[in-house]
Amino acid sequence: MALFRRGAKDRTAQDETAAAEPTADRDDAADATGAGAAAPAADEPAGTAPDEPAADVPALPADRSRGPWDATEEVPPGPRIDLGALRLPGVQGMELRMEIDKKSDVVTAVGVTLDGSTLQMQAFAAPRSEGIWDEIREEIGESVRKQGGAVDDVPGPFGRELLARLPVRTPEGRTGHRPARFIGVDGPRWFLRGVVTGRAAVDEDAAKRLEDVFRRTVVVRDGQARPPRDLLALRLPGQEDGAVPKGAAPAPTFDPLTRGPEITEIR
Repeated sequence: MALFRRGAKDRTAQDETAAAEPTADRDDAADATGAGAAAPAADEPAGTAPDEPAADVPALPADRSRGPWDATEEVPPGPRIDLGALRLPGVQGMELRMEIDKKSDVVTAVGVTLDGSTLQMQAFAAPRSEGIWDEIREEIGESVRKQGGAVDDVPGPFGRELLARLPVRTPEGRTGHRPARFIGVDGPRWFLRGVVTGRAAVDEDAAKRLEDVFRRTVVVRDGQARPPRDLLALRLPGQEDGAVPKGAAPAPTFDPLTRGPEITEIR
């Protein structure tokens, strides 16, 4: 299911409800990349009026006093992994997985697995004058419901978030549901999205370590004018750009609900 709508020149990422155990601890995160159909060709000028939030779901401003951080801000010290648009804190025992677009060989997402649960993260360009998380939540919720899932818009540690039950097909051919949490934070000209799957999607204690990774992440927004929701480029650790070197690793189809070839780093 397409969780964002993209313009004609933008990549489209599909979230397919692939066959999987509904209670599996290590599921990949649901995809949420895309751009609005009516998005302008570059960052919107200051003064653009923001969309009105849904009347029954009041918007809560994100408190970024403890993160996630912008690269231009005074970031607390600590070791971080440079992935281009994202700098992730190094956490003992975490497994790092890079998602790769098969057609372009470009790194499009990063997954962090801790204690059997996974946090997938992506960063996107956003307008100067407004955030995009309110609109994105509405689109994700609509898409999940159309696929036969259920979703609740609730307050969380980063503001409003979505608790979803994604429909899946079990190995026995039955229809099951996989829990997932969609979290997001609007920053200065960027939006950081995370999807939590596994036990951490339903257990507050199990979620704390992954939430801490999300909170301590630094977003690096380049100075280029970009359309809102344009995916900010990621790269493999040690690489200078987002292109995957030929022969470095097989490039899987970008379907985060289906496990495939991956590049992993254990820290």
